[in-house]
Amino acid sequence: MKRILILVAFLSSFAPASMFSQEKDVPCIVNFINFVRDVEPRNNSEKDRYLYVATRNELNQLNDYGFTGTFLLQYDALLNPDFQSLMKKAEADGHEIGAWWEITEPHVKKAGIEWRGRYPWDWHAHVGFATGYTPQERERLVDVFMEEFRSIFGYYPTSVGSWFIDAHTLTYMYDRYNIVASCNCKDQVGTDGYTLWGGYWNQAYYPSRLNAYMPAQTEEGQIPVPVFRMLGSDPIYQYYSGIGDASQGILTLEPVYTGEGGGGGVRKWIDWFLPAMAESESLTFNYVQAGQENSFGWKSMKKGLKMQMPVFRKLTDEGAFRVETLSESGRWFKENFPVTPVSSVTVSDDFLNVGKSAVWYDSRYYRAGLYWAGTEFIIRDIHMFDEKIESDYLRKPLTTTYCEYLTPPFIDGFFWSSQTELAGLRLVTFKADGTTEVIPVKSHEYVESAADVLSVLCGTDYGQFELIFNEDAMTVSFAPAAGSEPLKWALEFNAFVKDNLPFIKIADKAISASYKGYDYNVRLTEGKFSPKSSDFVNWHILPQNGRLVLSGVIAE
Repeated sequence: MKRILILVAFLSSFAPASMFSQEKDVPCIVNFINFVRDVEPRNNSEKDRYLYVATRNELNQLNDYGFTGTFLLQYDALLNPDFQSLMKKAEADGHEIGAWWEITEPHVKKAGIEWRGRYPWDWHAHVGFATGYTPQERERLVDVFMEEFRSIFGYYPTSVGSWFIDAHTLTYMYDRYNIVASCNCKDQVGTDGYTLWGGYWNQAYYPSRLNAYMPAQTEEGQIPVPVFRMLGSDPIYQYYSGIGDASQGILTLEPVYTGEGGGGGVRKWIDWFLPAMAESESLTFNYVQAGQENSFGWKSMKKGLKMQMPVFRKLTDEGAFRVETLSESGRWFKENFPVTPVSSVTVSDDFLNVGKSAVWYDSRYYRAGLYWAGTEFIIRDIHMFDEKIESDYLRKPLTTTYCEYLTPPFIDGFFWSSQTELAGLRLVTFKADGTTEVIPVKSHEYVESAADVLSVLCGTDYGQFELIFNEDAMTVSFAPAAGSEPLKWALEFNAFVKDNLPFIKIADKAISASYKGYDYNVRLTEGKFSPKSSDFVNWHILPQNGRLVLSGVIAE
């Protein structure tokens, strides 16, 4: 069977080659990141020094297993002499000490700013994060922390993490204090009042100077600080968690999560997730963030950590993982990638062994998510990146208790699905009466067909479909089985929620859309768009000569 490799131009990036093996320089990097608070108003059941005890035990456990980690200190913890002594001990053991960028009352007052919080630390987005302050106030908060840190440790920290951090603060930290790495939250909807949706799904990216959640496309437009995605998100189940609800569930490597749906406190899930990430077809590198914030307390996290650590040790000893600090990973990233690289996460089965699997592909131009459940196949997510889209929080402070970081969607299988029907693009064939029938996908595999190209092969009774993703392209082509008749096929889009659809107009060669004030087109260079409903909930992409070629997103 002849393989046809076609570029469905969609967006762009850079990458070294090949899947994981001990012989190839495509590592699976592990960062143990534990961030440290000294106040926790949400937890009245824990008494005395439970925050300190949790951090001390996390440090001891890393030492017991011979791992180095990164401890990120919130300002209130930075001021505590007990944490200072503990962190100096950690530093002597080879661990990294950095900054956790949630804002507390003593931090704000030291910067000469009025505290507006309900408690000494208030997790609401307009108080507990730098986005709630003016750009000038953000700089003063940075200066206060950095000088306090240097007075204790003798140097400025080089790594700074936060659930989310604005571009102005991140740029100032780089320009004035030379930070080398940052980290932010996984994609989520509504958790703790924060929505981050449509971004670079895993691994790391260089953010836009106008929007720290948005990957930049050019060196000139990027903040030269790689941002690593935290928490070890389940690549199959996390995405669909909470459809129809105000917030998602949490299916991550965090050891406190022990539900039936998996998580870092579930033995079966750990035994599946960690090898799956090590073996994933990742193109450039794969990434896992482990560890836990001390707010949960040692009693909640110790069981999960005690299950995880021997698995990490075993896989590291076998060469599957490369454990390093966040700053070490940031320096390595900058040495290897002048712009955000292409990366992917591929898993061939789920931890419940019920025939579900997923692919995530990321470049500096877009992300794409694929999903299989038995013979059902859906392109469930395509979001576009544009460094010119300015964050709402770049120049003025956030005033609400919640915040949103979003990217423009072409396909959104979370927001456009109902609790019973999943939105997305499906392979269909046309019957004699003009209606369509979904094509069952009987098998699939992943192939790195070039240094920055991931090929996904889908076997059907009609022949083989091939989806090819590269940094500025996505392709769908079809090769019929030997002796079979020509197949009339298409990609069919269905949405089951109308309110969030961005589409304005569908023409033969372009779909026009507008999202949060940003206008964009998705174009076909080969193939044809065919609308099926006036409200845009159903349309087709028809191939030309057995293939369809989508071209890049264009701002207007």
